[in-house]
Amino acid sequence: MKTVEGYFLIRPEDLHWRLSNMMKIPNADFLERTKSELLGARLWRMPPHSANTLHKHIRAEEFYFVLEGVGRMRVGQETLTVPKHGGVLVGPGELRQVFNDTDADVLWLIVGAPEEPELLPGAQADKSAFYPVDPKKLPPELEGKEWPPKQP
Repeated sequence: MKTVEGYFLIRPEDLHWRLSNMMKIPNADFLERTKSELLGARLWRMPPHSANTLHKHIRAEEFYFVLEGVGRMRVGQETLTVPKHGGVLVGPGELRQVFNDTDADVLWLIVGAPEEPELLPGAQADKSAFYPVDPKKLPPELEGKEWPPKQP
């Protein structure tokens, strides 16, 4: 993996928001235009009563930082409440899931390194290393809720 030379300025208007593949969570990749092979950084806007994938990483550490709202996540068997401007560092191998069991949006910045080569575009990977259990399994706090929303 090569390091980035120089610097990249990323303005809010440069961000491309999209829905995540599995859980349909709005997100924007800060580093996609830089082609960084070492670091990933993404904004995730968690709608009310939603959850991201239940997953882990092989090599990457991830730092979860709440920009707006009150964040909730599970790491292993623990459920954490993260206040605005609070953060959580999660090491590789730990099962984790960000979720929102409130009635307001929550905005997270999630930064990870090193980038998992298996997840880079075009890579063929055994996804079971990242998703050892059903990635769409909702946390107990969202029992009775349905996420992701049904597609028309």
